[in-house]
Amino acid sequence: LIIVVVFVPLFTLESMEGKMFKPLALTICFALIGSLVATLTIVPVLGSIMVKRTTGGDGDDNFLIRSIHRLYMPMLAAAVRGRWITIAVAAAVMVVSFSVLPKIGTEFLPPLNEGAVAINVVRLPTASIKGSVLQTSEIEKRLLAKFPEVETVVSKTGRAEIAEDPMGPEQNDIFVMLKPDYESKFGRSREEMVQAIDRELSVFPGIKPAFSQPIALRVNELISGIKSDVAIKIFGDDIEVLRTTAEKIAPILSGIEGASDVKIEQISGFSQIELHMNRQAMARHMINIEAINLLVKTAIGGSVATTVFEGQKRFDVQVRFPLENRRDIDVIEQMLVPSPAGYNVPLGELVTIEEGEVPAQISREDSTRRLIVECNVRGRDMGSFVAEAQQLLASIENDLPEGYRLVWGGQFENQQRAMKRLKMVVPAAILLIFLMLFCSLNSFKSAILILVNLPFALIGGILAIYFLDINLSVAASVGFIALLGVAVENGLVLVSFFDQLRAGGKKVYEAVIEACRLRVRPLMMTTLTTLAGLLPMLYASGSGSEIQQPLVAVIFGGLISSLCVTLIILPVLYILFNRDKAIVEY
Repeated sequence: LIIVVVFVPLFTLESMEGKMFKPLALTICFALIGSLVATLTIVPVLGSIMVKRTTGGDGDDNFLIRSIHRLYMPMLAAAVRGRWITIAVAAAVMVVSFSVLPKIGTEFLPPLNEGAVAINVVRLPTASIKGSVLQTSEIEKRLLAKFPEVETVVSKTGRAEIAEDPMGPEQNDIFVMLKPDYESKFGRSREEMVQAIDRELSVFPGIKPAFSQPIALRVNELISGIKSDVAIKIFGDDIEVLRTTAEKIAPILSGIEGASDVKIEQISGFSQIELHMNRQAMARHMINIEAINLLVKTAIGGSVATTVFEGQKRFDVQVRFPLENRRDIDVIEQMLVPSPAGYNVPLGELVTIEEGEVPAQISREDSTRRLIVECNVRGRDMGSFVAEAQQLLASIENDLPEGYRLVWGGQFENQQRAMKRLKMVVPAAILLIFLMLFCSLNSFKSAILILVNLPFALIGGILAIYFLDINLSVAASVGFIALLGVAVENGLVLVSFFDQLRAGGKKVYEAVIEACRLRVRPLMMTTLTTLAGLLPMLYASGSGSEIQQPLVAVIFGGLISSLCVTLIILPVLYILFNRDKAIVEY
């Protein structure tokens, strides 16, 4: 039940991390409940049938157990004799392991290797769909010709009819499918492939490519609306202030180590023709604004003239001026506006026509205008990248006018949300575990002793991800949560037996030595079998193994340190916490 409580924090995770790790927590909880039922019902029956009666002496132990006893018991005796030295060494190791935490990178989730590269290409908003398709076809041919690692290339231009993601014809998603085992066959990693493709696409003018992976691209967009790893959201009312701030932020981000595909959300580059009314001329010719608007709407935009029926289908017939009569400003100025006085007036005499640039789009979030500066992070962890970026952008953020603010988004936002939730829920779960330990042991001192043992058990997990160069992610945090449950379980097995032997009349030292001698076998066997089961997952290389490896590495290293702590440090702490007197029961 205590291990079930340990996994309660996973049920509080939200969004993507909740969808990934809630099934894991449910599986473990149901497995533990089923194991408990089987242990209380089936195992005793099978044991009574299959287990032979023995005298229970040490002579019944096999060679492995006798070897373990010969190695372990002298170590335990030495640790107990030099108990303060043992505690000092353990504390020093714990301090050293926790001191490497700032050197461990942080990220939301480890990047998956999907065996494909997704390229999001953005052009000017005025790009036509025909031009986009032609250029994309050239990109496809060039990638297939230049890179033997590429198996096929598929591209998508604009938005499909039933899609929910807004994309104009100026945007393309190009999916580059790589051949199986391309790294071993051609000797080039995915990161090197991305850099090579980026250099190859630099010959195409007017495009801004951003690199990701097909699933990661869509997941990022669906969760946060952003296609990159990190995004800086600038909120405010004036679009020009937002644009100016973004143009200051982008070069600073580009100068940070690890930043790639830095881009500003495209809001400019869209031109339109503006008509400024000359009201004096309009009054002189007795022409109102409605007449001018009707002419411009019909001539340039088009108006529905009639409806054509084909069986049960109906089609609106739209009419407008031929292209040569609406192509540029000079031609538009020659359009004739009828006057109530009975003559026609050229449109150029009634209005001033100019071509101006306007925002291609205005994005809003939380009912406030928003502009995004986004980038991907390559070659370093996301946490240190964002920390450095926040330090460099502090002056810009402080100089923002009142009512304007910067918000960090993308995967970093997901990471902060998940870690914040775990920081609140994990301490509550540990408090609940303490209450359950107190009720189980009837001893405040023994319950505290087991919890004091927990930081020592984390040593192995911290050192494992440090030496394996694994970033601290939500997956690794889940591994630490599972590790707490294992450490509590091992500590409970040993401390409850200490108390049981002391209640039977043994002194503290005798109870500790006897309990360790009798419990070293189950503790060793459960740990070794768990390690054997985790070993294939630690070296797995299939799909999704990138998510498993941080979790398994933490548990693998933590199990080793937890076993050492349980068998060496915990007995020493128990002797220091207790004296030879009856256990006080509450």
